[in-house]
Amino acid sequence: QVHLVESGGGLVQAGGSLRLSCAASGSTFSINTMGWYRQTPGKQGELVARISRGGSTNYADSVKGRFTLSRDNAKNTVYLQMNSLKPEDTAVYYCNAQYYTNYEFWGQGTQVTVSS
Repeated sequence: QVHLVESGGGLVQAGGSLRLSCAASGSTFSINTMGWYRQTPGKQGELVARISRGGSTNYADSVKGRFTLSRDNAKNTVYLQMNSLKPEDTAVYYCNAQYYTNYEFWGQGTQVTVSS
C-alpha cells in the first residue's frame, strides 16, 4: 500500500502562483508514475500532469507553459509548480500514484482557489 500526503493548496489571486507537494510512503518501490488530477463540481475529473519514474512528463493542454511537475525519487515526492493561475484552475487537486501494474493510489485532495 501507498499513502499519499498532499500539501500546498490555498487561495491565490489570478496571476499568482502556488506549489503543491505530494509525498508517498509505504510500498513506494513499485511506483511508476505520479501526478495530479483535479475535480470541480459538475465536471469530470481531469489529468493535470504526471511524471514517470524516469522523468517523462505529460501535461493537460490547459496548463502547458504555466505548470511544471517535478519529482524527487529519493524522497518519493512530486512537486507541481503552478504559475499564472487562472480562476478556471480552481478545483480540488488530487495526487495520484500508479504502480507498474497500473494499480492506483489517491491522496485526500487539496483545494486550490483562484480569485479573479
